[in-house]
Amino acid sequence: MSNTEKDKQFYEMADAYINLANQQSKDGEPGKVSATFLYAAARFNIFLVASGSESAQDFESKKEKVFDYFMDEYKKMLEEHFADYKENFEKYLGRKMQ
Repeated sequence: MSNTEKDKQFYEMADAYINLANQQSKDGEPGKVSATFLYAAARFNIFLVASGSESAQDFESKKEKVFDYFMDEYKKMLEEHFADYKENFEKYLGRKMQ
């Protein structure tokens, strides 16, 4: 699989989660949908770390590195999307920034 195909697959998978969140937001509180999205991501990420660990001790030894990695990555993603929305606020939301 080429990098372009991997990138396409990455964005298609992300879009599937976003579409689910958008659908759930129609019937529920968007803040709650966001919170459940974060909860599920945290739960799945820790599952991946645990399942890739040889023992409970090995799992525990990864905690600081894992936390640093995921928090740094999430911060980068927030910064990227914040800048994108700032640049495209009117286009995305149909109203001007004040």
